[in-house]
Amino acid sequence: MIFDNYFDRQFELRYFEMNKLGSATPTIMLALLEETAADHTHSIGYNLFDLLDENIGWILVSGKLQMDRYPSYKEKITIRTWLSSYSSIKGYRENIIFDEHHNIIGRAKGLWVFFDIEKRRPIPIFNEIKEKWSYFNKEAIYTDIKKKIEPLDFADYTNHFRVNRYDTDMNKHVNNIRYLQWVIESIPEDITDNYFLHEIDGRFITEAQYGDTVLSLTKELETKNSFAHTIKIEGSNRVCASAKTIWKAY
Repeated sequence: MIFDNYFDRQFELRYFEMNKLGSATPTIMLALLEETAADHTHSIGYNLFDLLDENIGWILVSGKLQMDRYPSYKEKITIRTWLSSYSSIKGYRENIIFDEHHNIIGRAKGLWVFFDIEKRRPIPIFNEIKEKWSYFNKEAIYTDIKKKIEPLDFADYTNHFRVNRYDTDMNKHVNNIRYLQWVIESIPEDITDNYFLHEIDGRFITEAQYGDTVLSLTKELETKNSFAHTIKIEGSNRVCASAKTIWKAY
């Protein structure tokens, strides 16, 4: 549902989107945020597949997700999204996640770049897109998602993953959700069993390609249940993404 300054999308959580405790997973929440953004794009007449026909897409370069709790099986939620500011080639997308009683259970913010997929470079956002979307000068999370997150020099935990075809998206690079999955896989099991992902702050730096082997590096920070993460290409110094996570007890 589109309003003057924002767009609402409702979801009912399904069985396969749950973890063993019957709550939605962090990767599912990212997927629902992406679905909401895609529907917002479709609502103004710029379907992502139509843009793809012109070799154009939106690329997420940085973002932050905060969840106070995760929705349960069959729970109905609403994701509200809007654009808080633009430059010529990029825009900030804000998100608030409401439960069915209109309580806020999560927030997210992302910096997206309008991108020529064939030439692999940013391009100016179409004026018509900016006019139809308009914007609302309010932030869901007051934070600087452009600030660099330094990559790790060493790690307490490391995992290896091969980039398969199903890891890539319509723009032919690794989907943002896959990076989060790789991060979670390198978190100690006693953390993932007893705590939920309260916050992730991430930066996307370089693309991983089909056939690459990536390393997921995780280091424990001084603050309890906080971690730093780096995703890099094995056998090189190419860093694909860096992030920080905070975990809270159920």
